[in-house]
Amino acid sequence: MPLTPGHWLSSLRRLVHTDDAASSPDTTLLPVIDEALATRILDLAIRIGETMLVVGAPANEVTLTIVRVCGVYGLDPVHVDVTYNSITIAHSRPGASHPTTLLRVVRGSVPDHAKLQRLQALVTEIADGLGLDDAITRCRAIRRLPFRYRPAIVVVSQASLAVGVAIMFGANWLALVLSFLAAALAATTQHVMARARVPYFFAQIAGGFVLTVFAALSPLLRYTGLDAAAAIRPSVIVASGIVLMLAGLTVVGAAQDAIDGFALTATGRILELTTQTLGVVLGILAGLETVRVMGLGMSPPTNALPLGPVAVQFVGAAVIAIAVAVFNGAGARIVMVSAALSLVAWAGYLAATGVGFEVAAASGVGAFVGSFAGIVVAYRLHVPSVAITTAAILPLVPGAAVFRGLLGIVESGEDPAVLMTGVTTLAGAATIGIALAVGASLGIYLGQPVRATLSSVTRVRARARG
Repeated sequence: MPLTPGHWLSSLRRLVHTDDAASSPDTTLLPVIDEALATRILDLAIRIGETMLVVGAPANEVTLTIVRVCGVYGLDPVHVDVTYNSITIAHSRPGASHPTTLLRVVRGSVPDHAKLQRLQALVTEIADGLGLDDAITRCRAIRRLPFRYRPAIVVVSQASLAVGVAIMFGANWLALVLSFLAAALAATTQHVMARARVPYFFAQIAGGFVLTVFAALSPLLRYTGLDAAAAIRPSVIVASGIVLMLAGLTVVGAAQDAIDGFALTATGRILELTTQTLGVVLGILAGLETVRVMGLGMSPPTNALPLGPVAVQFVGAAVIAIAVAVFNGAGARIVMVSAALSLVAWAGYLAATGVGFEVAAASGVGAFVGSFAGIVVAYRLHVPSVAITTAAILPLVPGAAVFRGLLGIVESGEDPAVLMTGVTTLAGAATIGIALAVGASLGIYLGQPVRATLSSVTRVRARARG
């Protein structure tokens, strides 16, 4: 059939112009997920995210997990809004008159790294093809799991953390025993107040007060004639307890949420951090004023507390990391990894101080090294990065500097030089805290591309073996 000029013009027109949309066939897909199924998927995802946020996961990780779970079951895209005390998730189905929206209120934050590890394993199984019904059943079982350790074990681990701090300062056996008893008494006081549903702010005040009074009474043991009692330093006992009461604060989590752009979550965590730290400060100030009235006041030290031998410092750092992992509910694998990473972080701190870094900068370097190694190791060993990072950097918390600053303020009297020294010491402690948060966050962000590379290499090798 010969081509007419009309056929040539039609062919040229199709080469130049796109087809008319009105003449194109209707290719709109009919929705295969009805509202009931979408609600079940959203409910599973938001419950997983809520539990992760409660047990200590950062807001960005919670958001990515919720989106990932929804995407596996066919809901894409979804809108997720995570704040400090609520999670909102919404999805608009094709052809639906309104989006499906769920809201979960997040009540409190109780670190439980074993539960976080199980949730991450569940998300991995979901990505590998776990059915929706099985995933819902598994999620419900994980949410109902009790805390791994009994309260007595938690109190012992908290007291052991104080012992680890005292070991780092080279304390003798009697000071180690007193640090354990003081921390155990403070932890027990806080546990009793928590059972009575007293706000944690007042529990921090009570713990700081008990700790300070116990430490102030410790020099009275010199009248027993024990040789070890003559070398007791009450400042070491209080500093050990301060590290304990600051152990559960979300310094790294708050900084990470702020950097990720979760302003509300970061603001809430920073406010909680400030309030609980203020509780510790008020408790110590009340204790110092009480013992001063009793005639047992402590003179503020002029210099920073000296650390013990290097080998002893590493032992103390490992003890602290193990204790933190235990009272955060971690299993054996997380405990061992945390202990190893604490040695890495402390080695980074010592290396930085050895080349001339100031204490704050060296602390930031140690936190960076520990968090960077932690996020890579966490992927390889299938443990939560937040769990091992928190335990690794805790030996760097400036408990002794906080106490020295508070003691200088209380005992300054009318001496402005002592008062300014106390204020300067507290400012230095705050600088160290900020350096720890920044260093740990930087290590996490620089470690994420390395972790992603390792993940892709692992998948390629798995396909090759297949």
